Amino acid sequence: MAKPVEIDSSSINILGAGTIVKGDIIANGDFRIDGTLTGTISAKGKLVIGATGSVEGEISCQNADFSGSVKANVNVQELLALKSTAKLIGNIVINKLSIEPGAQFSGSCSMNTGKSNSFNHVNETQQTKETA
Repeated sequence: MAKPVEIDSSSINILGAGTIVKGDIIANGDFRIDGTLTGTISAKGKLVIGATGSVEGEISCQNADFSGSVKANVNVQELLALKSTAKLIGNIVINKLSIEPGAQFSGSCSMNTGKSNSFNHVNETQQTKETA
């Protein structure tokens, strides 16, 4: 019988500077882009786009650090960090956002913290205390 292939989700994958990929990438771990990607990338780990990196398409990942150029709709489950050299054009859905001075961002931002009713709950609790 064949042994099942184990996937090492801790591995780091790199798209090197000068390399151009047109298509879709699915990574079970972290991924770093220093080259150019035209297409979609979905990473279960952290996505790093280096200063020489460029992505045009769709991005979905757990965490992300952008230093390069991105023209994409971006969905980050936790933290998106835009470094000072980052240029992002597109709509983002994130949980947390960090933008360094010098970074450029043009698009819409939707923060999805999973606590959509927390503000209303706080107001209802406060009103209840005031009327009691």
